[in-house]
Amino acid sequence: MTRATHRSAEEIGRTELGPRPLPPLAEPPPGRTPEAVDTVLDNGLRVIAARHGVVPMVELRMRIPFAGQAPEHPARAEVLAETLLTGTERRDRFQVDTDLAEAGADLHAVVDPERLSIGGDALADGLDTLLDVLADALTGAVYRDEEVEGERTRLVERISVARSQPRTIAREELQRHRYGDHPFVREVPDADDVAAVTAEEVRRLHRESVLPRGSVLVLVGDIDPERAVADVARAFDAWDSPGAAFELPALPVVTGGPVRLVHRPGAVQSQLRFSAQALPRTDERYPALQVANLVFGGYFSSRLVENIREDKGYTYGAHSSFEFTPGNGTLLVDADTASEVTAAALLEIRYEFARMALTPPTPEEVESARQYAIGGLLTSTSSQSGMASMLMALAASGLGADWLGAHPDRLRAVTVEQIAEAAALFAPTAFTGIVVGDADVLADQLRMLGGVELP
Repeated sequence: MTRATHRSAEEIGRTELGPRPLPPLAEPPPGRTPEAVDTVLDNGLRVIAARHGVVPMVELRMRIPFAGQAPEHPARAEVLAETLLTGTERRDRFQVDTDLAEAGADLHAVVDPERLSIGGDALADGLDTLLDVLADALTGAVYRDEEVEGERTRLVERISVARSQPRTIAREELQRHRYGDHPFVREVPDADDVAAVTAEEVRRLHRESVLPRGSVLVLVGDIDPERAVADVARAFDAWDSPGAAFELPALPVVTGGPVRLVHRPGAVQSQLRFSAQALPRTDERYPALQVANLVFGGYFSSRLVENIREDKGYTYGAHSSFEFTPGNGTLLVDADTASEVTAAALLEIRYEFARMALTPPTPEEVESARQYAIGGLLTSTSSQSGMASMLMALAASGLGADWLGAHPDRLRAVTVEQIAEAAALFAPTAFTGIVVGDADVLADQLRMLGGVELP
C-alpha cells in the first residue's frame, strides 16, 4: 500500500532547477456596454432595461428610497417588507404565489435604513406577469391583519437571534461609533418595537413612503429594452404621487480617532472593525483607490491577508471593502480573531495602514490588483443576475451602463503614481473603529497599545 505524502505550496512551486516560472497574466477582454435604455417615466420612476445574455430569463431589481426619522420607522419598515407581497385587493397570498409560479417567477423584498429593495426573476415570456404582480403590490397591497401578525411574530424571532450574533453586534457598534444617532445606524430594529407594529401603521407607511418618484427599476435579460420600458410604463401607469420617495440624509464625514472596546462578557473571539472616509464612485480618483484597496486588503493576495492570515495566523479571513451611499463612499476593514491574539492583530492592522500610506504599492502589486479588478468586474457582470445588481448599485450613485462599460479602461489607464496618491487615504490617523470582545481579557493588552477607549 502506498501512502500519499503532503507537499506544501512552496514545495509544489519549486523544481530541482529552482522556482517554477509563473505564466504571465492574460489580458482581460475589453469592457462592453450592454444594449440598454435608461429613461425616467412620467411618474418619476427611473427605468433601466438592458439586453444581456441568451438565457431566456429576465432579472428584476427595484430600489425605493425609504429613509425615515421617526424612532418607530425601522420596525414598521421591516414588517412592511415582510408583508408587501402577501396579498392585494386583487390577489390573496396564494394567488400571488400561483401567478408568479406560472410565469416561472419569484419576488422578494428587504429593507434597510436607506432603501426598500425588491428583487426577482422570471422566464423572459413571463415578464408581463412579473410586472403585473409587482405593480399590483405597489399600488394595492392591503396588509391583512392576519398576515401582518404572522410575519411580525416570525420577524421578532429572527431579530432576537440576529441581535445575539457577534457580527450583528459589531456592525451596530461600528455604525453608532462613526455616525452617532444618524438614521443610517438603525439597521436592526428592537424586537419589542417590531412586536408593537400594527397593520394600520404598515398601511399608512406604504401610502406615505412607497412612491415612484426617485425610485429605480432595473430589468436585465433576454429582452428588447425598448419594449421592456414600454411594458413597465403600461404596468405602472397607476403608481403615481406628487411627492418623491424619502432619501437618506447625507452621512457625516468619517473622521479618524481612537478605537473603542465594546465589552462582550465571556467572548472567546473578538471582532475588529475599522472605517475611514473614502470616495464616491463618481470621483475621478476612484479607480486608483479601488486598486489601492485591493492591494491593501481587498482580495486574497493582499498585504493584510498575507500578514495576519498567512504569516501570523491570527484570523481565518480579513477583508477591506467599500460601502457606498448616494454621493458618498467609506472604507471598511474587518477581521475576527481569538481573544489571545486580538491586541497583536490590532497592532499588525495598524502597521499595514501605515505601510500602505508610507510604502505605496509596487508596480507588480498594482498590475496584479488591476488585472483582478478588471477580471472580477467582467466575471461578476457576465450573468444576468450580476449585471442587474451592478446596474442597480450604479443607479444609486446616478450612474448607468455607460459608466460600467468604460470602467475597465479607467482601471487600465490609472498609473502607479495615482495609486500611490490614493494609498495615502489609508493613513492610520484616517481610521476609527471598534473591537468587540471580553474586556476582562483584552483591556490590559489594549491599554499598552494605546489609542483604545476602554469601557
